Amino acid sequence: MQQLVILLLASFWSVCLAGTDWCYQSQFTCEHQCNAPEKWDHVNKDCGGTKQSPINIVTRKTLKDERLTPLLFENYQHIFQSTIKNNGHSVEVGVPHHSTISGGNLPNTYKAVQFHLHWGNKGGPGSEHTIDGEQYPMELHIVHMKVHYTDLNTALRDPEGVAVLGFFYEKSNSVNRKYEPIISTLQSIAATNGNSSLRSISLAQLIPSEQNLTSYYRYKGSLTTPGCTESVIWTVFENTIPLSNEQLIAFSELQFHDGRPMVGNFRPVQPLNGRQVYHSGGTVVLVSSALLVAAVAMALGLSLPN
Repeated sequence: MQQLVILLLASFWSVCLAGTDWCYQSQFTCEHQCNAPEKWDHVNKDCGGTKQSPINIVTRKTLKDERLTPLLFENYQHIFQSTIKNNGHSVEVGVPHHSTISGGNLPNTYKAVQFHLHWGNKGGPGSEHTIDGEQYPMELHIVHMKVHYTDLNTALRDPEGVAVLGFFYEKSNSVNRKYEPIISTLQSIAATNGNSSLRSISLAQLIPSEQNLTSYYRYKGSLTTPGCTESVIWTVFENTIPLSNEQLIAFSELQFHDGRPMVGNFRPVQPLNGRQVYHSGGTVVLVSSALLVAAVAMALGLSLPN
């Protein structure tokens, strides 16, 4: 009898864990058989690689790199119209190739291809990268490829073919009006494969001002969804983007392909496996400026307020 029970349980779990498609942990049920993040390597072997993303950035273990100067954002102010769609696991917006990034020790100039987001459950923790273990409510990824490539799949075959900018969101007491073009379309794309026209928007309006983008982290990693290709230069910024709680909750009203709420669409952090994470030292520049002011004040015999 005991052997029969064990056999039945084993059969149950083998059925429950079976699946050919990938999903997030929040989607996994025995009714919806899919490969959760710990089994993504069953879908694509690259997901079991040694340079996977996202990661937990331990700030005290990062190294300052003087070559990580402020990035040069070209045509990020460019106003464009596009389509916003529910691709079954996120919200995605295509970007015309007018906007580029360079500098900051990037090996090339990269042109924007698309942006998408990862979030939690109704404003709860949902970012993919974490800072010293802290998970933010949401994370924006702006995906770029080297300017001479014409499609992302080709760029991904280059070990440095793709550059992704990562931005964290934080809850704010006020509405971020710059995000209304996106928030207002979410209801119309609730179902998987739903799409809608996105009225005039620019990449610049979605992120902090350029002068507030001097402090960032850099490491080499991968896509955070299957196939998890390890061809990504990651730049993760310290300064956050404010959204109201209501704006954050609006993303949780989208649906996965099975009609369940699209929540928790983030991959857990992956092992560093000996990789080094670098810091631009942008905050160090600010500290140095403060020290300079103090030094000048001392030289002039002035006292600074506490």
